[in-house]
Order: sequence, then structure tokens, then C-alpha cells
Amino acid sequence: MKHIFALILALISLSCCTTGQSSKPVASTQSVVRVAPDFNADSAYVYVEKQSLFGPRVPNTKAHDDCANYLSSELKRFGATVIEQKATLTNFDGTKLKACNIIGSYNIEKPDRILLLSHWDSRPFADNDPNKANHKTPVLGVDDGASGVGVLLEVARMISIKKPNIGIDILFVDAEDTGAPYFFKGNQSEDDWCLGTQYWAKNLHIPGYKARFGILLDMVGAGNAMFYKDAVSVEYAGSVTDKVWATGQTIGYGQYFKNGQGGYITDDHVYVNRLANIPCVDIINYDPQSRQGFPAHWHTLDDTMRNIAKPALKAVGQTIAEVVYSEK
Repeated sequence: MKHIFALILALISLSCCTTGQSSKPVASTQSVVRVAPDFNADSAYVYVEKQSLFGPRVPNTKAHDDCANYLSSELKRFGATVIEQKATLTNFDGTKLKACNIIGSYNIEKPDRILLLSHWDSRPFADNDPNKANHKTPVLGVDDGASGVGVLLEVARMISIKKPNIGIDILFVDAEDTGAPYFFKGNQSEDDWCLGTQYWAKNLHIPGYKARFGILLDMVGAGNAMFYKDAVSVEYAGSVTDKVWATGQTIGYGQYFKNGQGGYITDDHVYVNRLANIPCVDIINYDPQSRQGFPAHWHTLDDTMRNIAKPALKAVGQTIAEVVYSEK
């Protein structure tokens, strides 16, 4: 995901994108007929915070293993059928990573399904930190990782209370943020990133698994978050992208869901689209005005709980819930 190769393409693409447009939020949500239960932002915030307390969730560490156990147990507590897809993956420098994708499924008897996913690992390098001395220090990854997982844990809790009409699979993917840092001297590739998703897409947790569509959450917790339609989502899942953004705007969250394209971003949805052939969109905080295209705390030691805002969690969570519960 979110690395220099992708950022160059993304920033170049801004010259022909309509990122300057903004969505007008609905003045009141009272007249909007909702089909989903209320998304509890307080609850989601607690799930984000709980992950942060483990420390950096870098593969091959105790914090990583402890968090995996926590995520599996929470999905089970909320009534999901859980599969832990464990694998040894090869990192950019040849290091072997003990990774674990965690899948929680609801309404398993239903063939029509929706895939919701987020990465749960955190970056081993704070290679965008303003202090160069920190560049080899792991990041806490609260917004970049934990925020999306926290939203999906709350969605899981909602589903445990009121099931939607369709099958739901919540996928927590591992080893997303382990790609080569700028100071690595060897060969670098886009495929150095999103290792867990690449493995899942080539080794589906259920043979022949299909979903109507997928929705990826990444960096969705910041109070000033802006979600543009990235080029990959538009190319592979244009109608789904339009549905998600229209839903967010209709229920009053147009200040987050922007009318405009955010460039090309390498993220887990790339491999869900290309390898699993499931149309998948990416809801990701993208700042077209910043140097790197992402918020200032991205890949720094400042990616902590102080960046997390409950209104942003609410906006994303309620939007996802409305999309899920409106499917027949």
C-alpha cells in the first residue's frame, strides 16, 4: 500500500482529477430512512484503543500474536464462524514472516456475500517520520490499520444483534504494511506490499469463494479524513464505489465522502480485484494537498490514538452498515 511508487502515480494523476470538488453534506439526517441499526462510535473507539495497547503489531512479535488472538476471540464472541489462515510469507528482504489472516463469517448458508476487510498489522518502519533517527522504529499504526479493524469489529457486533439479508465475511488481512522502506538498497516492487491479501486471494479461505463486492477500510479514523474515489476502485468497481459514496453523502457524511478521484493507490483492494476477481473499493484517507498524499501522521511515530475521532468512525461505520443492510 501507501508507498513511494504508488504515490508518484497518485500525485501525477491529480492534474487530471477533480479532487477540488467537495460533496455537500445533507443538512439533516432525520428525513433519511435508514435500514441499518445505529453504529456505535464509542464502541468502535474502544476496539481501536484495545489494539493500540498491544503495541506495534509487526509480524514475528508477541504483540502481533496477542492481537491476533484478540481479534479472533472478538469475532467468535460476536457469533462469527472464524477461520485463521496462517502462512509463512517472504518479505522484500527475504525475511520469513509468520502471518495470519483472520476471517469471520456470518450467514454462512447464504451464497450471496459481501466482503469487508481491513489490515490489522502495523508498519515496521516509521520511514516518513520527520526525525530520521526514528525511521527504523515500528509504528503503532492506530489510524493506519487499527481504525479500520475497530470499525469492522463494531459492524460484527451489530450483525450479532441483527443479521442482514446477505452473507457477510469480515477479513482482517496481515502483512499489508511490511513493504520495503526507502533506505532498502535491493529491488523494490509494488508486490512487496499487501502480502497477506495476495496470499488470501491465491488461497481463498473457502475454495471458489465469491462475493458480490468488497469494501476495504484503511486509515478511516482521523477527524479531518477525506475519502476520494481512487482510480483502482473506479476502474474495477465503479458502480460499487458510486453506491458507497452516494450512501455516505445521502445519510449526511458528505464532508468525508468527497466527489472526486484520488489517484492510483496500491492497497489491499488491488489484489482482491486482480487476483480474486471480486470488485472491491477502498475507503482511505487521502489528502491531495499533502506532500505524500496521506495525512501527516502516516508512517510516523505520531500515528497514535490522539488522531482518532469518533465522528469519523461513525461516518464510515454507519455508511458501511447502510450498504450492508440494504442488500437483498
